[in-house]
Amino acid sequence: MADEKNTEKDKAKKPAAKKPAASKKAATKPDAAPTAKKPAAKKPAAKPKPKAETATKGKGAAEATSKTADSKAADAATSKAPAKKPAAKKPAAKKPAARPKAESKAKAKAKPKEPATRPVVNARARFVRVAPRKARLVADQVRGLPLEDALPLLRFSTRGAAQDIRKLLESAAANAETNHDLVADDLLIKDIHVDEGPTLRRYRPRALGRATRINKRTSHIVVALTPEEI
Repeated sequence: MADEKNTEKDKAKKPAAKKPAASKKAATKPDAAPTAKKPAAKKPAAKPKPKAETATKGKGAAEATSKTADSKAADAATSKAPAKKPAAKKPAAKKPAARPKAESKAKAKAKPKEPATRPVVNARARFVRVAPRKARLVADQVRGLPLEDALPLLRFSTRGAAQDIRKLLESAAANAETNHDLVADDLLIKDIHVDEGPTLRRYRPRALGRATRINKRTSHIVVALTPEEI
């Protein structure tokens, strides 16, 4: 009990704990009553504008700004760019004068005419029973001769192929007169050639019962006649 009393006395003797000093700001400011916040005034709601009016206004503003920007850019370009000198025009090339048609016709007439080609009359004898070697001997004699000289030569020739070639020349002359209106006495033997035809094989009996072959040769004779001069 004595201990409890002593503790109470000690507590009574201890000074009261000091409260922390108020901040300087609180000390300097006078005590003022807290002000009540006023409610913010409500703005009247904007009326919605019609879409057509806003679109037209936006387009007009955009066109105005674009026009002003273009005009400014044009002014700046004209002020900066030096004045260009006009380019000298090149003289137009003169076209050659057209030649009159009369001169062209005269020149066309003045051109030398091509020599007229001489007609050629052909005749052919096939499967003539003459050996080609024997017929060529006669053909070489009359090649290049006029027809009026070749016919008497063949008429009096002793070779067997001469008569066949003479008949062929007479046939060619008749073709020239009837088909081409040419005169037989003016014709020339331009070409004559002999080709080999098929060979006929014959056999002859020989000694000891054997048989030997005999070749009967044929020829194809072709003649070309042309007039000597036109």
